[in-house]
This record gives sequence, structure tokens and C-alpha cells, in this order.
Amino acid sequence: MIRLTLLFTLFAVSLFAAGDATFEATKRDLNIPAIIMFFIFVGATLGITYWAAKRTKSASDFYTAGGGISGFQNGMAIAGDYMSAASFLGISGLIYLQGYDGLVYAVGFLVGWPVILFLMAEKLRNLGKFTFIDIAAYRLGQKEIRTLAAFGSLSVVTLYLIAQMVGSGKLIQVLFGLEYEYAVILVGIMMIIYVTFGGMLATTWVQIIKAILLLSGVTFMAFMVLNHFGFSFEALAAKAVDTHTKGQALMEPGGLVSDPISAISLGIALMLGTAGLPHVLMRFFTVGNAKEARKSVVYATGFIGYFYLVIAVIGLGAIVFLNSPAGAEFFENGQLFGGNNMAAIHLSKLVGGDVFLGFISAVAFATILAVVSGLTLAGASSISHDIYACVINPKASEEQEIKVSKISVIVIGVIGVILGIAFEQQNIAFMVGLAFAIAASANFPILFLSIYWSKLTTRGAFIGGFIGLMTAVILVILGPTVWVSILHNEEAIFPYKYPALFSVTAAFIGIWFFSITDKSGRAEEEIKAFEAQSIRAETGIGAAGAVDH
Repeated sequence: MIRLTLLFTLFAVSLFAAGDATFEATKRDLNIPAIIMFFIFVGATLGITYWAAKRTKSASDFYTAGGGISGFQNGMAIAGDYMSAASFLGISGLIYLQGYDGLVYAVGFLVGWPVILFLMAEKLRNLGKFTFIDIAAYRLGQKEIRTLAAFGSLSVVTLYLIAQMVGSGKLIQVLFGLEYEYAVILVGIMMIIYVTFGGMLATTWVQIIKAILLLSGVTFMAFMVLNHFGFSFEALAAKAVDTHTKGQALMEPGGLVSDPISAISLGIALMLGTAGLPHVLMRFFTVGNAKEARKSVVYATGFIGYFYLVIAVIGLGAIVFLNSPAGAEFFENGQLFGGNNMAAIHLSKLVGGDVFLGFISAVAFATILAVVSGLTLAGASSISHDIYACVINPKASEEQEIKVSKISVIVIGVIGVILGIAFEQQNIAFMVGLAFAIAASANFPILFLSIYWSKLTTRGAFIGGFIGLMTAVILVILGPTVWVSILHNEEAIFPYKYPALFSVTAAFIGIWFFSITDKSGRAEEEIKAFEAQSIRAETGIGAAGAVDH
């Protein structure tokens, strides 16, 4: 069954690689301010990596920064993880292109946070050690649950990583004048250096710096846009409606999500998928205790909520400013230079000139580097900790585990570069949506029920989780995106683009049914062990402490 999981995962990935062109970009002349700021950022982050490398000795240091990150710092880093290139470039581009439906994505990404804040954060910190799979497998069969959850985690990491690599290649191609392939390779090399030498400590501080720079940049852009309309959002929206070719339809649903089932399914994917992203969940193990874990979610929610509000202003501002006479220079043959995902970048030049364009370009590059570093660390942790140290070689020393993790970082980095080049023509926001569907269908049901349902058994978790993962992958393949757009069949076998409503339901029903019908001796022991797990989840007794940096 494990081999079957791997084959299906690889098959789905290979199909997505053959997607249609939705992101056209052409190389532009060298952007000197952007390059100067790029080198300043790279120099600063390499210095941080050197500092972090001297403090990274144990597996705990490498995976979780020794648990010594404060709630505020972790909240900023989580926000940095979440405010990815796909969000910054993809969401603003969707609002520029589709208006209201782009806002649906922004709201959907945000509403997942209460689930994490109220249901997950404290218990994650108290129960886990290095990865969220530690919790899923806390009282269940280590081999089965860790292997399945690791494949689900790696599937999410791979799809999310592809979106970031494609975004990075296109962005650097447009702004720095590099060829796409060289740009992706450059990102891959930087990512490997950050994670291999600095581990979670370096990755966290790169995220914090990037989050501060990004929030500062988008705040300035929004200020300049709203200043043009006397700080009236209503006036901005009215002007966007007058300017856009869709007219009043710009503020109406139906452009991307055309029926209620698709809308609900997309909402479930974005909301529950947030609570199943391995690189975000991993951050709750970097703080000292459950209180700091809760504080980090509160801070992250504030930063992320503000970011998506500002992105709405930037998307509408792009409609107005780019379709004005001053914005004519950004079009070639009636198409926006670099594709719709570059709308925010072009807007930055209109509101702040070449120097601000350079700043935003460097920030966007930093955004990509920081997120791919976090993703790579999460993927490497699944391989080295969950598969190697807990399944293949339970007697492995910390040195062996870290060595495997660093090798995994290099392998994932190389795979990310190869797939980033192969997936060049995919819409990056859509790729993130796919990652969320799998995270919601495979990771979240197992994680949630392992914390809250005493009757969960290894058999139920494994079979139900497998059903959720396979249902999500198969329905995406049989849906309009792959079956019609990529494989060029006339009509989709599964009529909806977003499978989460069906795949999440299938996973929960599968886990419930195969758990309650499990009458084995092992199932009885696992049910009895829930009480001890519940006490630790609530009190934190037995959880690892933190170290100072």
C-alpha cells in the first residue's frame, strides 16, 4: 500500500507538470536598484546563517531552534511562512484579473487561523517534538502512521515548493534579467545553504526579516494608492469597477467559483488545509511552552489579517493605475508584461519609482527564499525524523539523523529546481490551492482526530487517511483542471475543480468506520492510552523544555 501511495503521488505530480501556459514572462534589462538590494539581503541572511550554524548542534536545534523562539518572534515567522510569493503575487494578480473572486482566496486563507488558534496550537506544543507527525503517531502504530503522514506531508511540500520555485523564476526573469532556469537554480542553491547550515534558527530569522520588509513594502504601496483617492476604499473600488473590462461584474462572484459546491469545497480546502500545512505546524515546536504557542498564533493572525486587507487595496489599485496612461509601458501586445502575477510589482514602480521597485523586487525574492527554506526543512524532517529515525532505523543517533536530514535538504532542493523548471507554465496560486486540498484531506483529519477522539485506532487512521489522500489526488486528476485542460479530454469525469468537500468527508468517514470496527487487542491499548495523552496535551507535563540563544 505504501508503494501504491508513492506511485499515485508521483503520477499526480507528473500530470501537473504538463499544464497549460498561464504565466508568460519575458526577460527584462538589468534592474540595478533591485540587484543592489538583493545583494544587501543575501549578505545579511548569510551572516545570520553563519551565526545560526554555530548554535545548531543537536537535532532539537536543527529541527526546532531548540524551542527558544519567543511567541512574538514565532508569530512573525509564521506570518512570514504564510505571506508567500503565491499570496503576494498570486492573490494581487487574481484580484487584478477577477476582482471579487480573488478576494475569496484572500479571505479563505485567513479563516483557517481560528482553527489553529483554538483547537491546535497549545496541544501541538505539548504533545509534539519535531514534526506534526509526532502527534499523529503519539499513541498509534509508529510505522504505519508515520509513513502515511510523511507521504502526505511530502506531497504538500512538493506542490507548495513548485509554486514558490515557479514564482521565483518568473520574478527574477522579469526583474533581474536572468534566464528562468538560472533564476530557479540560484534560488535552489540559496535555499540549500540556509537550511543545511543554519537549520530552523536561520530559517526563522530569515522569515522574520522578510516579514518585516514585506509588511513595510505593502503598507507603503497601499498608502500611496489610497492617498490618490483621499483614503476612501469605496472611491478606489468604484474607480476599479469603472476601469476594468468586467465593469460591475468585477465585484460579483462567479469568475473563478461558479457554483455553491465549488465555493464550499474551496473554502474547506483553504480553511482545513491551513491546519494541515507541515511547515506551518512545525513552527509550534520552536517556542518554549503552550502559552508562547498561543501567543504566536495571535500575533500571526494579526499580521496575516492585515496583510490580506492590504493586498485587496493593492489588487484594486493595480486595476486603476495599470490601466491608466502611465501604466501603458507595462503592456506588450495588450498583455501585462510578465503576466497577471506581476501586477503588484508593476504597481510598485508607478507609486514609488525605480528605487521602490528595487525594494519590492528584493522583498519578493526574500519572500520566496524564506518560504522555500521552511518548506524544505519540513520535507527533510519528514524524511530524516519520521521515516529514517522512527521507521527505518529506530536506533539512529542524533548525528546520523541530522546527516540524513542535510542530505534530504540537498535532494529536495535539487528536485525543487527540476520541478520548478518543468512546471514553468502553471499558475502559482492554483498550485497552492492543490497543496491545500491534500493537506486538508490527508493531514488534518488524522491530526485532529488523534488529538480529540479517544476511539481512534491505527487501522482507522491509516485506512481513512489513505482514502483521503487518494480521493483528493484522483478527483483532481479526473476534474476539469487535469482531465480537460491538461489531458485535452472533452468533458471532465469529476465536474468540480476543488475536491476537498468530498475528499475530507471521505477521510473522516473512513477513519471513523475503520476505527469503530477495529476490535483487536492493539486497538484496545490505543484507546486506553488516550487518557494519558489528553493529560499531557492539556498540562504539558513531559513536554521538552527550551534553550536560550
